Amino acid sequence: MSTEGKSFFRQLEERIASSASLLCVGLDPRVARVEGAARKILEENRRLIEATAEYTACYKPNIAFYEAHGAEGIEALEETLSIVPKEIPVILDAKRGDIGATAEAYANLVFDRLDAGAVTLSPYMGKSSAEPFLNYPGRGFFFLCRTSNPGADRLQELRVGSSGGDPLFIKIADEVSGWSADAGIVVAGNDPASLAAVRRRFPEIWILAPGIGAQGGSVEEAVAAGLARSGSRLLPVVARGVSGAKDPAAAARKFRDDINRAREKVLKNGVGSKAPVRARDYRKEEIFQGLVDTGCFRLGSFTLKSGIVSPFYLDLRRISSSPRLMRQVARAYASILPDRKDQKIQRLAGIPVAALPFSTAISLETDIPMVYPRMNAKDHGTGNTVEGGFVPGERVVLVDDLITTGKSKIEAADILRKEGLLVEDLVVLLERGRQGRKDMEQKGIRLHAYAQAEELFQYLLDRGIIGEEKHAELVAFIAD
Repeated sequence: MSTEGKSFFRQLEERIASSASLLCVGLDPRVARVEGAARKILEENRRLIEATAEYTACYKPNIAFYEAHGAEGIEALEETLSIVPKEIPVILDAKRGDIGATAEAYANLVFDRLDAGAVTLSPYMGKSSAEPFLNYPGRGFFFLCRTSNPGADRLQELRVGSSGGDPLFIKIADEVSGWSADAGIVVAGNDPASLAAVRRRFPEIWILAPGIGAQGGSVEEAVAAGLARSGSRLLPVVARGVSGAKDPAAAARKFRDDINRAREKVLKNGVGSKAPVRARDYRKEEIFQGLVDTGCFRLGSFTLKSGIVSPFYLDLRRISSSPRLMRQVARAYASILPDRKDQKIQRLAGIPVAALPFSTAISLETDIPMVYPRMNAKDHGTGNTVEGGFVPGERVVLVDDLITTGKSKIEAADILRKEGLLVEDLVVLLERGRQGRKDMEQKGIRLHAYAQAEELFQYLLDRGIIGEEKHAELVAFIAD
């Protein structure tokens, strides 16, 4: 709530300075819908506020937990807001997003009746859905951008524009940042890659970052990715991690202290100064982490088909066991598909066996039909050497998981070409070394790799998964 004519963000800045905290505590009472629920809500919130006020920059009640109890719930929310110390601002998590009289009614509830200092809004219906809220000067507006729920990437990471364009959540941030000088955005605290992408785009915008604690977000990673150069402008949100703790005061104090330690580390490393921040590819980092989490990348001693002993092993077949990672990988492939104006892609051709799941996922993502070559001649039935419908002369893009040498790729291309298909391009997720590229060029096939093995190794080093010595060993091995 605004006090003494102060704007929400001015009050927030003063509170951050006086409390030495960026912590936003969620007030989300999970009370059964029974008689006396409103009283229990108020008791629970009073206990939580009294325990955590010393360590809290702001509070964020989610209106759904109050609306579920009808009129009594809204009254409990009003009473809750009245017991929040006046120096502590409140963000009402309402996620409103409608137009006309409906939006005006929502704005009246949020700012006239409840007198919240700020609100979360959904920008999907455009600026007109936000204007009734924007008409309240001095209030704060946090627009949903990249949310913390697991399925959000299906929409929020859709690429806008031509291949390789910005994801939708970046475009949303571009749009809403111009709607008001008091606009902030919501970016998932459990998605540090997206946080980093938004922060690079908007060095000083306020970011509300839910998803810390119970939803898996790491304080250190969120702060490293989302902190502004000023050392502020980021509000990590913790709800169940505090309210569900045996000692909420101790939990809030620990989160505050962890956030401050992470702030100090970031500022010490120069991010809070004018030092340049190394550009990062948020999607690529998520995929790299997925390769680690699913066991696709392993360290050890592995004898390869060639007889060479490798200090690491990549088994990208394991990606199939993670639907989320497979979706991300399909979009990564889609972003590098060669689609020249003079020659459209007419078929995808996955190389058996490893690439068949990938080509299927890419086909579903892009609506480009697929075929696949039989690497061993079929001695029964139709005797097909290429499975799936096609017409000789069509342009086909080969799909494989990774490339070290071009041997199997060339075999697949030869089979397709014998059936009259035009094969000029190969797409892979990872390129390991440079021999494969040379092999493909000799056969008149352009290689398009989403990532280099060296990039994966650098990511592992940056995240502390491997040390400097192991990093040097891996890089030297693929360079041989």
